[in-house]
Amino acid sequence: MTTAPAPAGRQRLTRSDGSPVRVLVVDDEPNLTELLTSALRLEGMDVTAAPDGTSAIRRVRESTPDIVVLDVMLPDMDGLTVLRRLREHEARVPVLFLTARDAVEDRVSGLTAGGDDYVTKPFSLEEVVARLRGLLRRRGAAGPDEDAVLAVGDLRLDEDAHEVWRAGEAIHLTATEFELLRYLMRNPRRVLSKAQILDRVWNYDFGGQANIVELYVSYLRRKIDRGREPMIHTLRGVGYVLRPPKGTDQARA
Repeated sequence: MTTAPAPAGRQRLTRSDGSPVRVLVVDDEPNLTELLTSALRLEGMDVTAAPDGTSAIRRVRESTPDIVVLDVMLPDMDGLTVLRRLREHEARVPVLFLTARDAVEDRVSGLTAGGDDYVTKPFSLEEVVARLRGLLRRRGAAGPDEDAVLAVGDLRLDEDAHEVWRAGEAIHLTATEFELLRYLMRNPRRVLSKAQILDRVWNYDFGGQANIVELYVSYLRRKIDRGREPMIHTLRGVGYVLRPPKGTDQARA
């Protein structure tokens, strides 16, 4: 299966032999599966999908993935049952649960059954990608010198600690502002359209209008750019781009 190169500023996660990380997405919602598959392939991952628990178990037995994205509600069996069956074949593969359930007891059930992380629907694709990268880092599937800090110019973002600084000064962001900045910083100097930002930052089934992007970009500018050289730029009719301040050319992840 072909994979796309990772976004600018992001280092592709690889297996020990240098091949792409293999991800299995298990979900019976075709639209969601397609969105997740596209997002993960953009990260340079090799993605396969399964619409139910039976096919997921079969695919794990045929070719062990490096990580599994598993919906709790499946048409033939629940995700906890699938997880137990997967663990019988491959005990160490990390599993990220996806579910519409958000009660504390459901989260506890998923994690105590052997799941490694838990994301409730609706969710942002950026958050899922970040959670998977974190699980893979802990598993050891990361390129050399991989860490959780993004840097563009004098702007720093710690994905694990959810902290942001500019020129050493801490900047406090809401959860949505953080996801928007993370997406911009993963793609420095790349112009991102409103549609792209909606797809990656907001919930996969978000039904709002593109003006929500304008609103949150304005919030970010007040916190990131106020009193400093602007980093977030608008290309009218095209989209937004994050560029390092003049005199700096640092843009890494």
